Amino acid sequence: MITMLVLHFLHRHEPPVMALGVSVLQKEPDVLTICKPASVPVHPCGQYRKNTVVGILQAEHDLAPLFPVHRLDRLVSGLLILARNASKADFFRQQIEAGLVKKQYIAKVIGEFPEDEQIVDANIEYNAREGRSTAEVRDTSSDTPAKGKAACTKFTRISTNGTHSIVLCEPITGRTHQIRVHLQYTGHPIANDMLYLSEHITDRSAGGMSADRAAVKSHHSLKPGFYDKCHDEYEENSEDEFRIDPMCTNCPNLVPKG
Repeated sequence: MITMLVLHFLHRHEPPVMALGVSVLQKEPDVLTICKPASVPVHPCGQYRKNTVVGILQAEHDLAPLFPVHRLDRLVSGLLILARNASKADFFRQQIEAGLVKKQYIAKVIGEFPEDEQIVDANIEYNAREGRSTAEVRDTSSDTPAKGKAACTKFTRISTNGTHSIVLCEPITGRTHQIRVHLQYTGHPIANDMLYLSEHITDRSAGGMSADRAAVKSHHSLKPGFYDKCHDEYEENSEDEFRIDPMCTNCPNLVPKG
């Protein structure tokens, strides 16, 4: 009997992230508090493995293992708490589930946000294929339940100049893109949120791209920013037969021979 083993090796460079350091604000034996920069995901996911908060902290600060207590979207910046052991992570999980942990976010939104406190109580349904969520309020006159999961967010206007407003966002529940989609639901989406500013989104599955990237591609009225430019360069470089990345420690060993 002959057994054949077929191996497939794939060497891929991750999409770029902004070259902003992950600042350690407080380091304790069981807890780590850092300032997460925008464009960097919290943990390995999708196309990202090393360019993550957890990966950067391990590579640059020799901090491992780490257990994120909560998450921030890749494009969001802010304080992030990570447990340094499983027991502490479980403690924080219980605190969050008991409603003893309060989270606040600051967002710059389009338009003049209402002066009075706004509470949005609308179900959120996440479409994994499109990579975005939608909000829906249950029709009390109908027996048909609203789609998605129950979600509630409290919004308080801090200031406005008539064109944009600074809003304090306090999520009561924690759903995917909750604040982003609830602000869109109020008619005041986040000012630079391509995903929820766009009415039509390119099918990301067909283009092999992230939801945010698909939104940028669809929104022709807005100029592409850092991510759009860098991702174009990344895709352009990926089309070459072989290109050595000076930042990659494996590339020098993979140059085709002969």
